[in-house]
Amino acid sequence: MDAVRKTIFLVDDDMTNLTIGKKALSGHYNVFTLNSGQVMLDMLENLIPDLILLDVNMPEMDGYEAIRLLKSNKNTDDIPVIFLTALNEESMELKGFSLGAIDYIRKPFSTPLLLKRLEIHLLLVAQKQELLILNNNLEQLVNEKSATVVELKDAILSTMAELVEYRDEITGGHIIRVQRYIKALMDAMKSEGTYANEVALLDEELVLQSCQLHDVGKIAVDDAVLNKAGKLTPEEFEIIKNHTTFGEKVILRLKEKTMDSDFLDYAQTFAVAHHEKWDGSGYPKGLKGEEIPLLGRMMAIGDVYDALVEPRPYKSAFSHEKAVGIILEGRGSHFDPLLADLFGKIHTKFETIAAEVKG
Repeated sequence: MDAVRKTIFLVDDDMTNLTIGKKALSGHYNVFTLNSGQVMLDMLENLIPDLILLDVNMPEMDGYEAIRLLKSNKNTDDIPVIFLTALNEESMELKGFSLGAIDYIRKPFSTPLLLKRLEIHLLLVAQKQELLILNNNLEQLVNEKSATVVELKDAILSTMAELVEYRDEITGGHIIRVQRYIKALMDAMKSEGTYANEVALLDEELVLQSCQLHDVGKIAVDDAVLNKAGKLTPEEFEIIKNHTTFGEKVILRLKEKTMDSDFLDYAQTFAVAHHEKWDGSGYPKGLKGEEIPLLGRMMAIGDVYDALVEPRPYKSAFSHEKAVGIILEGRGSHFDPLLADLFGKIHTKFETIAAEVKG
């Protein structure tokens, strides 16, 4: 039975009070009688009670100093303390409460009243602990549910992107490679300070998730045009170009149905701007220079590099060296000069990614 009992420290310099208190409480609690505040503090190094009954007026260290020291220790600051006092002064009670006491009990005390007050306060402590456990469990449950939702979103995004890849007769890997190319560029931009202010405003996790949807508009392009082995006619090329604006429309429809605006803002930019060119000759809007959103300029490099080094229905794979040469030649015409220069410094990372992620 003692194992389930609560432990009480009774601290008083008066031996009579200690004897009476222990007799009153020992039938219900494990009671330790301690004759000074210092003895209490020493005892706390080996045993943490459920509650402390602490006399206010004691020599050498009074109750106020004892509770101040107790509350300043992170190992003991949660122990509930009830002051015992023969005095009846409001200012003393306010001082005790300000130091962390939960109640005052007058001496000489009534045993039934003392027992009832202890019962109530220990019940409150137990309920507080239960609520804390419940709150921690609830927080863990919410975190687990949130993680599940994020995983589900990622799975849906990946599946949508893969559906586009399969229609484009790309045998997988393109989306993963492009994500890693963008990550490599972002890392280099941070280390080199390239477009530092703009990069600082980007949420990298959302950027890498949303770039999966850069070609989502291809889902509306006719298979015969999308997978044509030969050169496209001008009419067919116009059809292909429409995948940027259609992708933007798809994402705008999604934005109407969700509050996840930052993620979809990034996705919209990737979808509509990744075929714009630095000199203004790109599509669909013919944007020029820094009119082109930074994410579009970044994707232009990643997407073109992947198209060059991977086989397509209309071409064989180019070597890494040839692809690097083409991108560097496009500096200032097709590609942002600063990003092209940065690519020139880290192009071997692109080569490694292409080798590691095969469809």
